Amino acid sequence: MASSSTSSIHKSFKYDVFLNFRGEDTRTNFVDHLYHALEQKGIHTYKDDERIKKGNMICDELIGSIEDSKLYLIIFSKNYASSSWCLNELVKIMECHKNDEHTAYPIFYDVELTEVRNQSGSVEKALANHENYKAAGKWRDALREAADLAGWELKSAAYGHEAKFIQKIVEEISLELRAINFSIDEKLVGMETRINNILSSLGSAFDDVCMIGIKGMGGGGKTTLARAVFDQISFQFEGASFVENVREVSKASLFGLKSLQNQILSDVFNDRAISVSSVYDGKNIMKRRMCRKKILLVLDDVDHIEQLEALAGETNWFKPGSRIIITTRDEQVLVAHGVKSIHKVLLLLDDEAICLFSRYAFGRVIPNPGYKELSQQVVHYAAGLPLTLKVLGSFLCSKNELEWIDTLERLKTIPLMGTLKKLEISYISLEEDYKELFLNVACLMKGWPKTCALIALESCGFHARNGLRVLEQKSLVTVDPNGHLGMHDHIEELGKNIVRRSHPDKPNKHSRLWIAHEIEDILANKLGTEATRYINVNTWHLSADIVLKGLKKMKELRFLEVSAIGVIDASRCGCFHRNWKFNKLNNLRYLSWNRCPLWSLPKTFQGDNLVALEMTHSIFVQLWEGKKRKVLNKLRFLDLSYSSLKTLDLGLTPNIETLNLNRCFSLVELHMPNGCSKLITVNLSWSMLRTLDLGSALNLELLDLTGCADLVEIQMPFRSPNLSSIKLANSKLRTLDIGLTPNLKYFDLERCYDLEEVHMADKCLKLTYLDVSYSKLRKLDLRLTPNLETLDLENCNDMEELHIANGCLKKLVYLNLNRCLRFKSFRFCIESVASLNKDDSSCCEDKSLEVGSLAELHLIVESLERCPIHPDTNLPKFQFACFYKEDKPLLTRNLEKLISVGLCACMNNETFSRSICGLQHLKKLKLEGSILEAPKDLDQLEYLEELDLSYTEIKNLPDTICMFKLLKSLKVKSCWNLEKLPKDLGRLECLKKLTLSSAKIKELPDSICMLKHLELLNLSFCLLLETLPEEIGRLENLKKLTLSSAKIKDLPDSICMLKNLESLQLHDCLLLEKLPEDLGRLKCLKHLNLSFCKHLRDIPESICMMKCLKYLSLYYCIKLEKLPEELGCLECLEILDITCTCISYLPQSIFLLKRLRIFGRRMLQSCDFRSEIQHSIYPGMIWEAPKTRKEENSHI
Repeated sequence: MASSSTSSIHKSFKYDVFLNFRGEDTRTNFVDHLYHALEQKGIHTYKDDERIKKGNMICDELIGSIEDSKLYLIIFSKNYASSSWCLNELVKIMECHKNDEHTAYPIFYDVELTEVRNQSGSVEKALANHENYKAAGKWRDALREAADLAGWELKSAAYGHEAKFIQKIVEEISLELRAINFSIDEKLVGMETRINNILSSLGSAFDDVCMIGIKGMGGGGKTTLARAVFDQISFQFEGASFVENVREVSKASLFGLKSLQNQILSDVFNDRAISVSSVYDGKNIMKRRMCRKKILLVLDDVDHIEQLEALAGETNWFKPGSRIIITTRDEQVLVAHGVKSIHKVLLLLDDEAICLFSRYAFGRVIPNPGYKELSQQVVHYAAGLPLTLKVLGSFLCSKNELEWIDTLERLKTIPLMGTLKKLEISYISLEEDYKELFLNVACLMKGWPKTCALIALESCGFHARNGLRVLEQKSLVTVDPNGHLGMHDHIEELGKNIVRRSHPDKPNKHSRLWIAHEIEDILANKLGTEATRYINVNTWHLSADIVLKGLKKMKELRFLEVSAIGVIDASRCGCFHRNWKFNKLNNLRYLSWNRCPLWSLPKTFQGDNLVALEMTHSIFVQLWEGKKRKVLNKLRFLDLSYSSLKTLDLGLTPNIETLNLNRCFSLVELHMPNGCSKLITVNLSWSMLRTLDLGSALNLELLDLTGCADLVEIQMPFRSPNLSSIKLANSKLRTLDIGLTPNLKYFDLERCYDLEEVHMADKCLKLTYLDVSYSKLRKLDLRLTPNLETLDLENCNDMEELHIANGCLKKLVYLNLNRCLRFKSFRFCIESVASLNKDDSSCCEDKSLEVGSLAELHLIVESLERCPIHPDTNLPKFQFACFYKEDKPLLTRNLEKLISVGLCACMNNETFSRSICGLQHLKKLKLEGSILEAPKDLDQLEYLEELDLSYTEIKNLPDTICMFKLLKSLKVKSCWNLEKLPKDLGRLECLKKLTLSSAKIKELPDSICMLKHLELLNLSFCLLLETLPEEIGRLENLKKLTLSSAKIKDLPDSICMLKNLESLQLHDCLLLEKLPEDLGRLKCLKHLNLSFCKHLRDIPESICMMKCLKYLSLYYCIKLEKLPEELGCLECLEILDITCTCISYLPQSIFLLKRLRIFGRRMLQSCDFRSEIQHSIYPGMIWEAPKTRKEENSHI
């Protein structure tokens, strides 16, 4: 049986505060004021002359009151210690204080803390009278203990001002009690985050009046949340009032609002005698008096603007610092009252729900053993609604398992009335047409795309756009991020219950039918009635002819959706078509039949009131049967997508607004007379149309002709003021004039392979997307397109001119020029597009580019033999591969300048330099390929941090390169023609990485020694480099030095001063003969590579001082004969390679290196080390340090 016991019980106290004081000192002044201040804050306080009842023993009464109080205030005054009564109370208080459930606070009124602690001054005199008492020792100890507690001292806390002193004490006691009460309310599940969200909106500044709203469905926890916030912060205000059930009280009588005004005034001013004569009088009194106090006001369950006007009319009613919290089911009430901050109350997550339910059902935070699965079923049914969880938790408490199962089974067919009554309040407040709209969504349209629901509801005569908004504001309907209608399960249950409850056992009399087995029974047995107006047939157990026969008696039917019925044999379609009698359903306004087994609408079908017709995936060939063509004057929405339609005359639908013939693959003709001026949306994608005249469609907003591979001509209106989207991808158009389209946002002409000419409006201020890739366009004039975000010109091989107005690419986040202009490839992206707020006007401000808001360019240049535009010019000819990236959209014309680089293959160095060096805010620049000279004006790139000129054909670096103030990395790799470096290279004061590999340079400028921040210097494969600067040791931060394959014979002695050097790569320095004697001073060196130093004869002894050395390669040092004797001092050495050296002896100390692996099998064999040699993929690798012959013999 489910137990109701609780796992932990908190004691509740009779009193919040007990006052311990000396009556003759403070009873009628300080204590009296303190007592009343506490009571006004709702703090239940014990004061002996107020609480002791006549006829009781005073001592027993006091002891009981002390034990039954949570907090103690001990008011020390001059004569306090002279009263044995006070001291006895104090002893008892200190005993209780030692229990965690009680807390004592001392207040030093007109004595100092030191007097009580040291028992000096007036306290000493008072205690002198008690020396002969047995309890004197206890009293002294209690005084000392109390004096050591945290408390308040009048003299220091408020400079002697009693009123401020009392206010401070009351505020802190309120805070303490609030924390206690809040922490022990175990049923406030999941509230902490929700409370913090509200508190953050309320703000901490008190120089304004703040109103916030909390909206949500009934039973969702709005009141609980508001109460929790109120309890937590009310102590901070001079007055507070929590007004519950505003809706119910205000409508209960003619004096409802007046009584609520009285309550607020009484609560705030603590005056129960306040009375207003009328609502108007109440407004005036509140406006006049409330502005004097900083208050907290909660108005709970408001449902009408009139209530807010009477209770919290305007912000100027209240003193700055006041806070007003309004809870409601109807968001519009808040909007109408000007409330800016509106919070939607979040329903409980599953973990929170199981915890809340368990507290009511079991008195603990988790279900009892054996009830976990049943509890999860309850939580699933509740769907996060706290009210349902509480009601069911309380109902199931102490019931056995069979009773739980029976309850859950009952809920499947009979809803929980306790929840529905609460939720129905929102339904009752709706106007009649919105009630009907709500019932349609609940019974038929939950989960529909909102756009489809709007069509269906408008077809049935509802003002659906406003109606759905009202339902959303009243928390009856939701719209998810994908635009689908949602509804809480219990609200859906409410709507369906309202429809069924008048005739619970006669579904054929219901206004709406949605339950499959009931519909099957009604249609199969022809039980339909005029009561039914809306029906969704979704069953495979009925054939189409049975459905149609069963619908005959539903003469008032407005809405018919057939989403699934039994399959009809194709051979019977003609027979079925002839026998379809639909003439009785003259009131039908919305007809949707997926996979309808008809070739066309039959002659018998009237359709006089039809507003929406949807026959998707049908075998429709034409709209009407035979030659008869009836005009459907009221039809606004026509969807025959995925049908077999061949021709359509829109003259039969003069008021058509939405036409969807998507993927009507057989459609070859669409007649559109001048009467189709109301067309808003046209989708003819993937049809076989060759021409289309839209000249009369002046109100067109969306046009989709994607995949119309036969389309060669389209006539657009001269002016389309509302047109926002045009999709013409994969057509055969050669020319296109879209006329005046001031609101165009999306324009897709992808893979229109024959397209040669496009005429756009002079201004396309809202255009964000343009794709003309794979076209034959020779020129494109973007005119004014300041909001363009995506531009795709890929494979526009014939493009010669691209005109872009100044600033028109400032919002671009994607640009593709691959194989367009002279670009072999061109990629552009913005790194942090996801974080951009495209509507944020701050994007238009130049903030001098904070760190990170910079650009990166990688440009690869390739030579061409011929320029297509200027075939006879003698200028160099190039094509480009370009990658350009921005961290954020920059306020520059970088893209326009880069695009201009590719406009013509002819380009001299001056033009190229001007284009590259004109780029602003460039952080990284990489130039690669057939570049003969580095751009001369590189110093204009003042923000440059990384410069890479690798794999180019440049011979010299320009002197301007030394002007960079922020450059951190300079890489000139594999530039085999580079001969000279600037003399002032040392002026690059921020440089950290310098790579000059594979160049013809013979020497480095002496100024390089000034690079104090340099960490990496790579001079590998500089085959002609003969010397290093003598003062290279001044590079104090250098960590890695690579000199491989240089012609260096010796190293400058100053190299030993590189105290932070970790890697020294000298491999393939074939002429290197010796190393500096003091090389061991490189105390941080970890890697030393001397491979292929064929002339090196000696390793200096000082190398044994390198305590951090891990890797030492002497591979192919063919003249090296010995190692330093103290090599064993290299305690970190892990790898030693002596392959192909002349070493025939290993120093004895090397055997101390237990982690060492040695390469050089033959060398070791010559030293007679055999037994520990192991084969591996590396010849000669030894995985353990070798042993001497003596050690080996002893082991044997």
